[in-house]
Amino acid sequence: QLQLVESGGGLVQHGGSLRLSCATSGFTMETYNVAWFRQAPGKEREGVSCIARDGTTIYADSVKGRFTASRDNAKNTFYLQMNGLKPEDTAVYYCAADWFVDDDYVTLGLEFGYWGQGTQVTVSS
Repeated sequence: QLQLVESGGGLVQHGGSLRLSCATSGFTMETYNVAWFRQAPGKEREGVSCIARDGTTIYADSVKGRFTASRDNAKNTFYLQMNGLKPEDTAVYYCAADWFVDDDYVTLGLEFGYWGQGTQVTVSS
């Protein structure tokens, strides 16, 4: 059974840092694309970052230069390092994974079939 479990969320002050982790099981993560999404209260879920299985990575404009996504295929875990956090980054963060035909395919769209349960990130002003 394919599972994704996020951890690392919490409360942090404006300008602080957090590192989210997504532990996966039930599939060979190195053959999948992985991604991070977030959903703030009253807003639609939006893509934050995506890493293709060849390592190609994209970010939403709102987090470029502040967030860094990475993956450790040996540990079946991927990460989102968040620096310079702002109150507008407050949201539930979700990790996601799926297989796509192209090795370098990256997307911030909601086309992933497998999702974690979410972890709350709250940034105080």
